[in-house]
Amino acid sequence: MVVENLAEVEKRVCAACERAGRDRSEVTLIAVSKTKPVSMIEELLPAGMRDFGENKVQELCEKYEELPKDIRWHLIGHLQRNKVKQVVGKACLIHSVDSLRLAQAISAEAVKRGCTVPVLIEVNVAGEESKFGVSLEETEGLIREIAKLPAVSVQGLMTIAPFVTDPEENRSHFAKLKKLCVDLKRKNIDNVTMNVLSMGMTGDYEVAIEEGATMIRVGTGIFGERNYS
Repeated sequence: MVVENLAEVEKRVCAACERAGRDRSEVTLIAVSKTKPVSMIEELLPAGMRDFGENKVQELCEKYEELPKDIRWHLIGHLQRNKVKQVVGKACLIHSVDSLRLAQAISAEAVKRGCTVPVLIEVNVAGEESKFGVSLEETEGLIREIAKLPAVSVQGLMTIAPFVTDPEENRSHFAKLKKLCVDLKRKNIDNVTMNVLSMGMTGDYEVAIEEGATMIRVGTGIFGERNYS
């Protein structure tokens, strides 16, 4: 089932790229495997899927140990400073940096290990109280501070848009993040590339692609509904 689901998502990604006049290679599809068993991930490997997203550090670490080392693990959930040690060196990209203190913890751990950690800044574009992330207005200031840290590389921005029934409702949020990304890229801040825009999930990834997403995070659309019980 998951392989068929992946094929359907892939078809829709290609169509959205075409509508936006974009090349399919510009968009990385991340299969969000949180709460899903290793066996389901293994089903997708022969289809060429290698980018997987996890919300919890412990789950990412467990799957990292069990699965092939060519998998690219994305940490897309909120990261607590006391969990940084566990994830540095395992996640290819941390999507959810939303404070200087968290970035400092990542920097310190990366320096210790002699590696550089690519991160995205999580922006709460819609200003939802229930969500993590910095406001649009605070983003540049935070990025300038983080850019001074050793062993951390700011690659772009991420947002979790509101849960809506009509994906069109999120178009303006995606457009705002894209605009911010372009503005920041123009400023040529040292140690900041702004090449990655992680936005769009199962319900709205096509709109996100049309508005410039370079990474989309699709869980339910590939793995089916989650059982949290």
